[in-house]
Amino acid sequence: MIPLRDNIRSRRRPWMTYLLIGVNTAVFLYQMSLSQGALNELLRTYAVIPMRIGGPLALLFPDRWPHLITLFSAMFLHGSWFHYGGNMLYLWIFGDNVEGSMGGMRYLLFYLLTGAAGNLAHVTMNAYSPVPTIGASGAIAGILGAYLLMFPHARVMALVPLGIFFTVAEIPAVVFLLVWFLLQLISGLTPMGAQAVAWWAHIGGFVAGAVMVFWFRQNSRPGPRSERELEIFGEDHGDRPWR
Repeated sequence: MIPLRDNIRSRRRPWMTYLLIGVNTAVFLYQMSLSQGALNELLRTYAVIPMRIGGPLALLFPDRWPHLITLFSAMFLHGSWFHYGGNMLYLWIFGDNVEGSMGGMRYLLFYLLTGAAGNLAHVTMNAYSPVPTIGASGAIAGILGAYLLMFPHARVMALVPLGIFFTVAEIPAVVFLLVWFLLQLISGLTPMGAQAVAWWAHIGGFVAGAVMVFWFRQNSRPGPRSERELEIFGEDHGDRPWR
């Protein structure tokens, strides 16, 4: 399933989501400008290479500490236009509402920590792998885990495959996100599938987001909206139109 939009309007302009998309875009375009040799060197330096870290116990070994920074740097690198575009689509659709419920700086910290948690989950399940791993998928999965718990009654408009054709359907967010997570889990438990995609980064990021959301969400609702906010976002009704 490919999400197209949801029916929840953010209560704030999602400036941090815009910034994250901008940074990811700038880094990806920079990657595309490099020669193959320079790109390989970039990946050797900033991608997660599990065998260099070895799992959560890396904190006990000072010689591995420098490699821990890749748990964060790798989430700003992408391997292809499809990889980059898919992650940014999910960030665009689901990130604004999560940011609106946390505030910009909390949301940024949440994004970084869930992304690192996802990468660490991948390292734990592939501790001896020399294959570089990149992508924002762990952080995006963290956003999905938070969205599931904060907006369980939302609806997602999505492209749904029917054989070789696609149809557009309105799907409850709970169904969409739980199906997404189940597919990641099944793929992660399939040996052949685990070789191609860092499924455990998705799984770890999602679980981390679902747990950490309780510490990062703001408990108090924002005050009454200004006339300008109402002009931009509309009235705050429970059942909002598609955005």
